[in-house]
Formats: sequence, structure tokens, C-alpha cells
Amino acid sequence: MKSKSLLLFLFLVLFSFVSVEGQQGDKANCNCKGYSLYGRVQIVDSFPDLKVQVVTSFPDLKVKVVDDNPSRCGEWRIVSKFPDLKIQIVNSFPDLKIQFVEAFPGRVN
Repeated sequence: MKSKSLLLFLFLVLFSFVSVEGQQGDKANCNCKGYSLYGRVQIVDSFPDLKVQVVTSFPDLKVKVVDDNPSRCGEWRIVSKFPDLKIQIVNSFPDLKIQFVEAFPGRVN
């Protein structure tokens, strides 16, 4: 009985830290290495802020490319000048793994 209560308590504590709503739109948790993961993004070949690997499964961030003001976690506007974030697309050793989506952008983990 005591072990079942302990397991239930640990499950509830762990579950309370996981919030799908907070991951989708929370700007406070939407960063990597101090860089915000939404805004104007420029793809560069050298001297990036973050190295990014594009994946089709198990991403760290789901990215939706937008044409207007990116205001939510995972919304990126691809630009060639005056970026908020510079990324380099790599095949190995990324700082962040992303997946491009049409809906529901944001942090996955």
C-alpha cells in the first residue's frame, strides 16, 4: 500500500511539470542557449547563433514559417537582413532539432 501511494505521488509530481499548453505558447520557455526560438530567422553558412538539424520525427521544436509577425513559440519568418536569430543547417551535432509543420508550432519537450 505504501509503495502504491509513493508511485502515485511521484506520477502526480511528474505530471504537474508537463503542460502541453505551456509548451505551445509560452515565450519564457521558448529559448535555446539564450536565443529566442521565434522571430526573424536568417539561414547562414558560417557564424550561426544556433546549429539546427531538420528532422521528420522526434524534434525539439516544431517550426511554422509565417509571412507576417512571428509572435508565438516556433513561429519563424525567414529573412535575409536584420535577423533576431541566425541558424546554420547541419546534418550532425546540432544545438536544436526542428520539424517544419503547418500547424501547432512550439516546443516538444
